[in-house]
Amino acid sequence: MEYAKQLVAQPTTIPGLTLFDLPVHGDHRGWFKENWQRQKMTELGLPDFGPVQNNISFNANRGTTRGIHAEPWDKYISVATGSVFGAWMDLRQGSTFGRVFTAVIDPSTAIYVPRGVGNAFQSLEDNTAYTYLVNEHWSAEAQAEYTFLNLADSTAAIDWPIPLEEAELSDRDRAHPTLDQVVPMPPAATLVLGATGQLGRELSRQLADRPGVEFLGRDRFDLADPAAVESIDWRRVGTVVNAAAYTAVDEAETEGGGREAWAANAEGVARLAQACAQHQVTLMHISTDYVFNGTKDGAYTEADTLLPVNAYGTSKAAGDLAVGVVPRHYLLRTSWVIGEGRNFVSTMASLAMRGVEPSVVSDQIGRLTFARDLAEAIIHLRNSDAPYGTYNVTNSGEPGSWAEVARRVYARSGRSPQDITEVTTEEYFAGKTAARRPLNSVLDLAKLEATGFTPRDQWEALEDYLEDSRP
Repeated sequence: MEYAKQLVAQPTTIPGLTLFDLPVHGDHRGWFKENWQRQKMTELGLPDFGPVQNNISFNANRGTTRGIHAEPWDKYISVATGSVFGAWMDLRQGSTFGRVFTAVIDPSTAIYVPRGVGNAFQSLEDNTAYTYLVNEHWSAEAQAEYTFLNLADSTAAIDWPIPLEEAELSDRDRAHPTLDQVVPMPPAATLVLGATGQLGRELSRQLADRPGVEFLGRDRFDLADPAAVESIDWRRVGTVVNAAAYTAVDEAETEGGGREAWAANAEGVARLAQACAQHQVTLMHISTDYVFNGTKDGAYTEADTLLPVNAYGTSKAAGDLAVGVVPRHYLLRTSWVIGEGRNFVSTMASLAMRGVEPSVVSDQIGRLTFARDLAEAIIHLRNSDAPYGTYNVTNSGEPGSWAEVARRVYARSGRSPQDITEVTTEEYFAGKTAARRPLNSVLDLAKLEATGFTPRDQWEALEDYLEDSRP
């Protein structure tokens, strides 16, 4: 047999199901191949699926037939000796449910089977060794989540080389349901933590009709509680969006507040990151410009050194480092978040309505981040082919100060911008117990924009927000 001379990935008719041609090198002694080569295969588009178990199914006789089983994990299948006729059916919830693909697998071929795609094979030779890597450990509890299909299902209409009546099947496989009785495997769950915060509420609005999305407030998942991570069945989770955090910046400077900030933002995030890394879950974590000291001349990039100036920023920086070790992670750094509920803009609008003439700092410079745009960026990064890593996410446009934001809110409310008195940060906090703030909070958006997503201009978004907030 003539084998492929280089590793080649071939898409199939089932989304995510990928066939590989493997180079096999042989001589009179036998042959050698790289059956699984992580770097080369991920460069060809295979997900870095993190195998944790290697299984071998030895089939003594030609015609041994097994399946059709769809498991709640990913598999990478190959053959060590002999050959098989493989059949796969998409049993996932969605438009491709019921789609079939078949191929012959021998030592020169392998196939990646994503979660929820039904798998079956028939040995074409005696003494066939069928091997597969999986990224979750088998257990009786996990097997209860399988989706099964009858090998003889007429809808699938699989053209088995050896008729099933002549093949060797288990009684259990013969008894599996037909397609009209199969409940499609739902997508892996997306958990949104911090569902009652400004970003969490916006994500709830934008993702309300998405199947498999669960919104967890602090009453259901408290980052500071070590038991929270253990309460999740991670086998069913595909993505976690961590919009939860301890955010009382000034209170974090106290002994009690500092402990709470560290427990949630550092230790809690580290536990969450460990679970996501172990179970191949994508972690999308929301961070802050407060991980920087704010003295840079120019916008901060994702590569700039972390140097926080207060306890809150230190706890968030520690969480960032923990998230960075998760293979599938998106770390989103943002600033000046504005969403539903109490925030700087809503506070200024309330003061304007009551005729208050406030003092507002003018030496802290940055961009607003509206929860709508931040949520859209999260969804974009997760659903696109954007590389994992750190991204700055704020609204775009010309940066400004808090005082500039306040003036625009006052003008939009029919009040004079001159009602705003500009003060420095030092003047504003004189005599008060307060944490230091970074003066420069401007984040560079080039990396995010290179993925095909550009947030709205912050001043246009502010106008939209104020219009939507009118009574």
